[in-house]
Amino acid sequence: MDKGTLNTTFPCLMQPLDLGFTVLNNRTIMGSMHTGLEERWNGFNKLAKFYEERAEGGVALIVTGGISPTFSGRLSLFSSQLSSFFQIFKHRKVVRAVHAYDTKICLQILHAGRYAYHPFAVAPSPIQSPISPFAPKALTDKKIKKIVGAFARTAKLAKRAGYDGVEVMGSEGYLINQFVCSNTNQRDDEWGGCFENRIRFSIEIIRAIRRVVGTDFIIIYRLSMLDLQAEGSSWSEIVQHAKAIERAGATMINTGIGWHEVRIPTIASVVPDAAFSWVTKKLKQSITIPLITSNRINSPEIAENCLQKGDADLVSMARPFLADSQFVNKAKRNQSLMINKCIACNQGCLDRVFKQQRATCMVNPRAAYETEYPENKAQTQKTVVIVGLGVAGLSCAYYAAKRGHHVIAYDAANLGGQFNLAAKIPGKEIYAQTIRYFDAQLSSLGVDLRRNHKVVFEDLRDIYADAIVFATGVTPRRPSIPGIEHFSVMDYETAINNKSEIKDRVAIIGAGGIGFDVAEMLIEPDAEDYTSRWYAKWGIDIQYRNRGGLLAEVVDHKSARTVYLLQRKDEKLGKNLARTTGWIRRLTLRKAGVKMLSGISYEKIDDFGLHIVHQGVQKTLAVDHVIICTGQQSENDLYEQLRAIGQPVKIIGGAKKAAELDAETAIREGMKLAYKL
Repeated sequence: MDKGTLNTTFPCLMQPLDLGFTVLNNRTIMGSMHTGLEERWNGFNKLAKFYEERAEGGVALIVTGGISPTFSGRLSLFSSQLSSFFQIFKHRKVVRAVHAYDTKICLQILHAGRYAYHPFAVAPSPIQSPISPFAPKALTDKKIKKIVGAFARTAKLAKRAGYDGVEVMGSEGYLINQFVCSNTNQRDDEWGGCFENRIRFSIEIIRAIRRVVGTDFIIIYRLSMLDLQAEGSSWSEIVQHAKAIERAGATMINTGIGWHEVRIPTIASVVPDAAFSWVTKKLKQSITIPLITSNRINSPEIAENCLQKGDADLVSMARPFLADSQFVNKAKRNQSLMINKCIACNQGCLDRVFKQQRATCMVNPRAAYETEYPENKAQTQKTVVIVGLGVAGLSCAYYAAKRGHHVIAYDAANLGGQFNLAAKIPGKEIYAQTIRYFDAQLSSLGVDLRRNHKVVFEDLRDIYADAIVFATGVTPRRPSIPGIEHFSVMDYETAINNKSEIKDRVAIIGAGGIGFDVAEMLIEPDAEDYTSRWYAKWGIDIQYRNRGGLLAEVVDHKSARTVYLLQRKDEKLGKNLARTTGWIRRLTLRKAGVKMLSGISYEKIDDFGLHIVHQGVQKTLAVDHVIICTGQQSENDLYEQLRAIGQPVKIIGGAKKAAELDAETAIREGMKLAYKL
């Protein structure tokens, strides 16, 4: 199917772009995102509502989370599978919900291969993945052909369920990708060996699907255009593969980047905007069917720029539609500031999925919880006073106002609290977008915002309110170390706000998330092109001269500063960082030469520096600064005073519990309280 034929599916595809965002309605795809609802009781009813809100929000095409064609292909033992007729009925609920609007929906077919987290894993060769404890069994020729047939059967069932098409997952290191790359395919039969044999599996799958679904059914192939591993495909092989997939009957080709086991970030906040659209553009000149670009595209401006530059024919975004179901409609109205933008933190989505929890979104805790928290007005309008407008307070104020309550909100400074500090960390600048979003929404909802007003007891002692919500947050905690008042010592808040005053030798006490933030801030040079430096630091060859798109030689970018990151516990630093981003943060510091030490005893701080005991040996770190990142303490004295006189007080966020402060929890607490009022 060429672009002309596809024009009937996406009417704006062949129209010239204008300078606004009006074309995004027919060029925007909601990429595949597994929510975990697929496996839960009553999950498809919740999933239908989840997708319905995104369809109503104007997205042109939705791609579901990955559904396996076989039992062995499931990601885990209880993951979703579509291989029998009786299974289509629950899928029809989703399809009907989406088709109530002018939106199409495709089912993603995904076979995990050696990434399967169960003992029935299979692969081209019996080579275990470094991210799975289970060694796969090698597929026989007969079983390979059965899996090809299983893909076709799932596609046929998807069509009967009413889906408009399927996406075949051929990237990110799953089974099809494992056939393509020589390091995971060491067969010597017709499915292995030369490149033509290794891509035969993907081609046969597309051919088999096209035979059973006919010509009017969409087939998207997600092609690994950048494997980011040394044994990955060369550029000429990528082109060869894409052309073969086109000839086999694919409607469109989507961009896949990297394997899950590769230690190069591809979707985290440190990845530059649209960092991989260049590879989609590189392929455009070689094929005629439409190409979709993806990864780190989270605003109308970025998406529109990709289309304007001719990087792709369509743009795929997954997490941005978790963050805001109305993304496209707001873009069409030129309301970019009103879009709740994905900040690529992974905390609400991927981190929860890895813990077998339902995916949601840190900045939009209603995502995948639409049935539990419907967008309806409260039965009784109440007066709600909120003290503190960090993210917990902002969330509570927003949802309370959306439900029709009269909200009065105070903050001693402006808005954002600790999020303002996070936004000053290199790679987290996008966090400021969350604050701007809440600010715009609260103004639109008519919230009585009282900025730069430090609330005292007299302000609230006699005020009438149905609820007074304290979201006053935290202050840095200082440990008891001799010399802690030395002039060289500063807390993390002071350090982040005064980076330019920090000299070249620094010790950071505390290696939690904030300690890592401060270290990352200190090692990042000023006034340097971040994007170019990022490609070089992670060894990505944007000229694509080498296999897998990797530079032949990667030189670590050592920091000009000497930085020590220290912790008392004798365990790996950053042990409790998020699973999907913690490794990035540790590796970033190692590349920069940060000295990370655990099992530390702190003796004293004086003019000579920080005196410690490490592995039984006394040492003096001759540093200019000692930065304290040893946690926070709640600010809740006023809450206790008002509770004592019987005012209807509530408490959320860091004010409630400073230990292991978590923005995702704080924002969710704000929403949940607003729904209880």
